[in-house]
Amino acid sequence: MALEKKIMLVDDDVALRQILAEQLTLLERCRVIEAGTGREALALLDHDRPEMMVLDVGLPDMDGRDLCKLLRSRGVTCPIIMLTGQDSDADTILGLESGANDYVIKPFRLNVLMARLRVQARQFEQTDQAEFMIGPYRFQPANRLLVHEQNQRKIRLTDKENAILRFLLRQGDQAAPRETLLGEVWGYHESVTTHTLETHIYRLRQKIEPDQTCATLLVTDPGGYRLVITPPLISVHKQ
Repeated sequence: MALEKKIMLVDDDVALRQILAEQLTLLERCRVIEAGTGREALALLDHDRPEMMVLDVGLPDMDGRDLCKLLRSRGVTCPIIMLTGQDSDADTILGLESGANDYVIKPFRLNVLMARLRVQARQFEQTDQAEFMIGPYRFQPANRLLVHEQNQRKIRLTDKENAILRFLLRQGDQAAPRETLLGEVWGYHESVTTHTLETHIYRLRQKIEPDQTCATLLVTDPGGYRLVITPPLISVHKQ
């Protein structure tokens, strides 16, 4: 996974949660939220926004498939991978029909689960529901919009500004060279120069930087530009 992600693990097996949390933190640069019951997971979602969930079917207080349905009904759109000790086709079908994106049977190989998480993450990042944190803003690429987390102030982006942010997000913590960014956003046209890019960066900073004299979100690195990225989000719409 290119960007640091926040993943919620919902399983009453403490030892399994600890192993998964350790591997996700060390190998996949993830921040992990742990819950042992369905109710605990629901409570955590009130103030934490994971981008992915790993959800066990056999929770002590409810069936994980019922929890998955409930999450989907509340507008949770992030990828959900369900874990189960049952290996029947009927059980797999029930899990997928509940709204899960993938279904992994216990016992499983850790590298297989990690690979499936990476696949789901890549696919989700291309959907209209994907959101990303840039400083205090939720970035919604599909809507060309930034929304301030605290005061809900909305910032409309132009097509080029949106494209700049999307490309810089894909770069993760690596700076994008000016010529590369120029080619990705504008294509290769003789009339388009780095001055065009610098003008758009300046206008974008006017919209998002709290202090115009000291950029902290869209920073200049030797040879290019970089976003200071915080973990991506899921969309959670309360009804």
